Amino acid sequence: MLDHLNSELEGFVQLHRDSEVLEIRMVKPKVNAICRRFSRAMERAALYLQNEPELRVGILSSGSDKAFSAGMDFLEGISEGEGEREAGAREGGFGGITTLWSLKKPLIAAINAPAVGGGLALALSCDILVMADDAYFQLPELARGLLPDGGGLQRLPRRIPFHVATAMIWTGEPMTAVEARQWGLVFRTAPRAELMDLAWKVARQVAKGAPLAHQAFKEALRFIDAKPDPEAMNLRGNAEGDLTNFRRMNRSQDMIEGQRAFLEKREPKWLGC
Repeated sequence: MLDHLNSELEGFVQLHRDSEVLEIRMVKPKVNAICRRFSRAMERAALYLQNEPELRVGILSSGSDKAFSAGMDFLEGISEGEGEREAGAREGGFGGITTLWSLKKPLIAAINAPAVGGGLALALSCDILVMADDAYFQLPELARGLLPDGGGLQRLPRRIPFHVATAMIWTGEPMTAVEARQWGLVFRTAPRAELMDLAWKVARQVAKGAPLAHQAFKEALRFIDAKPDPEAMNLRGNAEGDLTNFRRMNRSQDMIEGQRAFLEKREPKWLGC
């Protein structure tokens, strides 16, 4: 199945699976510039992660030493005109994952090299960011006559202080890995040669959690985003919205198993139900 899917991803993405973890590696020459075909390949890879029951966690990585992703493929936009400028997949939008709300399994971004423009938007679509010491983030869109509206504009001011985020957009100045960790944008940093080991270590640690709890966590985070405390605290009483897995979790055998395993001082055996 995985070999067949890899052959269909058109040389834009390669998948590597190890037990419960799926690595989604961007391999579009030379800098993973984002076009529609790339976006569709990314979307297919992410949906495979979501729909494969035994997979728990994904890692988004880059096969290029030059960039995690350099953002929008301007050659596609220039050749096809203003009306076709936006690159996107049907559900996942720009980059295939920036609006992929159906992806409820955790995704870790392993940022080995510069994440520029839409490349930062891809990283911000992930749940945990780890970063190479010599990598950096940058949003240079204003100097290109654009706004970083594929995710950078929407998400960055919610992840770090507002005026730090907007200054990055106004000036186009890069943010180093040290600065990104200082502002709490990335979880951990490592030398580039050690980055993937770190990403896999974090992924395997995350994979120990209950599958339903993982997906309920993402649902809950999206539900409470920007809500006042009284509404945010009403998760259990809310019968509307996309809280399907949260409700399933609260009725699940896994919830009982997790508590029983703790009391019995053993590792839990998750069933996903």
